[in-house]
Amino acid sequence: MTVSIVDGARELGIELSAEQARKLLAHLDLVDEWGERMNLTAIRDREQQLTKHVLDSLSIRPWLRGERIADVGSGAGFPGIPLAIVEPARRFALIESTGKKCRFLEHACGALALANVDVVQSRAEAYRPDVRFGTVVARAVGPIAGLVRCAGHLVAGNGRLLAMKGRLPDKELAASLNGWKLAGVHRLTVPGLDEERHLVELCHSHQRTSEE
Repeated sequence: MTVSIVDGARELGIELSAEQARKLLAHLDLVDEWGERMNLTAIRDREQQLTKHVLDSLSIRPWLRGERIADVGSGAGFPGIPLAIVEPARRFALIESTGKKCRFLEHACGALALANVDVVQSRAEAYRPDVRFGTVVARAVGPIAGLVRCAGHLVAGNGRLLAMKGRLPDKELAASLNGWKLAGVHRLTVPGLDEERHLVELCHSHQRTSEE
């Protein structure tokens, strides 16, 4: 099923301005252009890029907390750049350890005039920001326990650590989370995508959650 960027975003509760839609598509154009020189994404088909990258990224918007958001292992800028485009009042840090990918991210943020984005070249476990983040999100970066170990210190005391997953990772959820607990597991519906998507939401173990 073909879904336009505007209609797909609307299904997610997001009304895009013409400028926001332009920037979301321009980001994909940059990914295609730079992807000829480096491995940014294996997905070349534009329709699949819209669903599996852009709309997939925007689907987690309701679970963002706080004014400062970090995208760990940002790669080509998903989910950080699409979220930054639709959330201009929030500040986003794109954390990426690979130098050439950081150069792409810096170029993209400049070309898209994203004043609310910082590119951080660092491994997440080595990064020590002056102020921690209300939300730290990671997409396809391995097991949840590993994400807790490498990025948990980036999350503010009342913040959230979000892991974007495909199928529900039952074995990962059963693992010890070292001072963290499950705040929720959310089934995501991505317009035009007939595949399972889940968002695993973690909080510090001392926090009370809405289920408690």
